[in-house]
Amino acid sequence: MASGDYDIIWKETMNQIREELGEQEFAMWFNLEYLDASENELTIGVPSTFYQDQVRQRYQLYIENKIRELIGKNLPINFIVNTRQMEKAPALPAGSEKTSTSTMTKSVSSTNKESKKPHSQLREDYTFNTYVIGDNNHFAANAALAVALNPGTTAYNPLLIYGGVGLGKTHLMQAIGNEIHKKSENKIIYITAETFTNEFIQAVRENNTATFKNKYRFVDILLIDDIHFLQNKKETQEELFNTFNALYDANKQMVFTCDRPVSELKDFNDRLQNRVGRGLNVDLQIPKYETRFAILKKKIEPYNINISDEVIELISRNISTNIRDLESALNKLVAYTDIIKKPVTLEIAQEQLRDNFMSPKQSNLSIEIIQREVADYYGLSLGDLKGKKRTQRIVFPRQLAMYISRKLTDYSTIEIGQSFGGRDHATVIHSCDKIEGIIRADPKVESKIQNIMNIIKTHGVKS
Repeated sequence: MASGDYDIIWKETMNQIREELGEQEFAMWFNLEYLDASENELTIGVPSTFYQDQVRQRYQLYIENKIRELIGKNLPINFIVNTRQMEKAPALPAGSEKTSTSTMTKSVSSTNKESKKPHSQLREDYTFNTYVIGDNNHFAANAALAVALNPGTTAYNPLLIYGGVGLGKTHLMQAIGNEIHKKSENKIIYITAETFTNEFIQAVRENNTATFKNKYRFVDILLIDDIHFLQNKKETQEELFNTFNALYDANKQMVFTCDRPVSELKDFNDRLQNRVGRGLNVDLQIPKYETRFAILKKKIEPYNINISDEVIELISRNISTNIRDLESALNKLVAYTDIIKKPVTLEIAQEQLRDNFMSPKQSNLSIEIIQREVADYYGLSLGDLKGKKRTQRIVFPRQLAMYISRKLTDYSTIEIGQSFGGRDHATVIHSCDKIEGIIRADPKVESKIQNIMNIIKTHGVKS
């Protein structure tokens, strides 16, 4: 079969996959280019090493099976990074033709890419290549890469990345900025919501709001971290609302991070909440063991030290909270080897990380304490509260434990849901609403619940 015939086969394969997966997923991951073929192999171009790794892992077998159905034989695929392809935008999802002209035309020549200086507001190491993908974050990473490859696309604008502390929101946001900066001359601003607020207050104080408005309303890419900080800050919210409208109307890309869905923010402008939530919202979950292990392996690479898989397994199994806590444990071992000049054995790791393996929250009151006290009060086990049984004997205490967790701790609904058998934030909100409804209907229940909360507070102090 001639190479041109394989080109036809490849196009038909892509058409069938597009129909099966849908436009959105196809646009994210099938920016693939037929390059060459032999009787024994297809050579397909991908735009980056990150893309290469993810397509191999997620779709190679699927694509090869599809080709076998068409031609009746196995034909392995060899994916290679095609630098020319990095300057090409991927196929757009249906209904997303409204793309920023300036975004698509500000391409940097390949000769300039190599010498381009890092963006002053972005960490060089926060890239897609250093971001470890797992079940907890794969959709968010896919969405972020789609934004980076095609900024300003209506379907992904704005992009909201939300999740608990230390799960990689800032890394993913800055990876978008770094990828766009690398391949274009777009004007990019990364800023925390706190700094945005402080700059706005200073501009108002100095009667210089025009300069502030010009700074943020005439950018190509605006990345704002931790917008939950804007709760209760009505004037700053109004300014961001107006900034949002100016950028959106000009097809400029916006990305926000938040520690919870925007619908849960309190004292947050309804119009702004609607704008931020109108694009693509993706969440980051707590990483599972396999992902935690992979993250640590990736984090070790830049250091010239030898840490055994046995030690990495120890950390991965004992720290299940977030990436930040994993990094903290690893950094302690790196510092130990640097100062003491001894290899890290399993015994040394256990001794050095004893404090890290304790409760992730420094306050005495944790979700586990609440679960244990509620379970004891109602004669249940922790397994009952975290399990799937939905008998009334279990459902009410489970909902009550979620309600108390939200009342007495700073954990987000996402984190609370994860602690109750991996439930989502919507389940936690429903449980809290259910308990509040019961309290309104029966004052005696409120007294009983308050008594349970007092018991929990007392035992929490002793823990």
